[in-house]
Order: sequence, then structure tokens, then C-alpha cells
Amino acid sequence: QVQLVESGGGLVQPGGSLRLSCVASGSSFSAYATGWYRQAPGRQRELVASITSSGSINYAEFVKGRFTISRDNAKNTVYLQMNDLKPEDTAVYYCNTNFYLMGFRQDYWGQGTQVTVSS
Repeated sequence: QVQLVESGGGLVQPGGSLRLSCVASGSSFSAYATGWYRQAPGRQRELVASITSSGSINYAEFVKGRFTISRDNAKNTVYLQMNDLKPEDTAVYYCNTNFYLMGFRQDYWGQGTQVTVSS
């Protein structure tokens, strides 16, 4: 069982920055892939960025050059640095970690943190 707790969301003006943090319980976190997703009202949840246990990173096109994902395995924490925020980045951001158990993907989600970009 893995528990994820996000923090760092809030209200920011366009062009501003926020850093989200996701702290995980469990000693095997460093072996799991982890990602940030977001869901805006009326829209489906979408992948923002992901990082594997070996450090391979993937970004959605709409955040390339603006967001940076990183992880600190010693602290069981994954970060999402968000720069040059736009109103369309407004959403609830969720942390996800996943691994395969006997061939089946196991997904764990945090409770989400609200990011609002508005002047």
C-alpha cells in the first residue's frame, strides 16, 4: 500500500510559478514510476509529466519548456516545478505512482492539490 500526499498548490497570477510536492509512504517508492496528472472542470484527467525509477522523463507537449519534474528518492518525494503559468493550467493536480504486480498495473493516487492561475 502506498499513500501519496500532495502540497504546494494555490492561486498565482499568469506568468507566475509554483512548486508542487508529492510525499510517498513506503520503502519501495524509489522503484516506482511516478507522475503528475491534472484535471480541469469538465475535462478528463491528463498526464502532465512522468519520471521513471531510472530517471527517464516524459512531458506533455503543453508544458514542455515550462514545467520540470524531479524526484528525491531519499525523501520519497516527487516535485513539479511550474513556471510561466497560464490560465489554462488551472486544474486539480494529482500525484500518481504505479508499478506492476504479477503483470497487473497497480496505481496509487494522492488527494489532489488545486492550482488556480488568474489575475
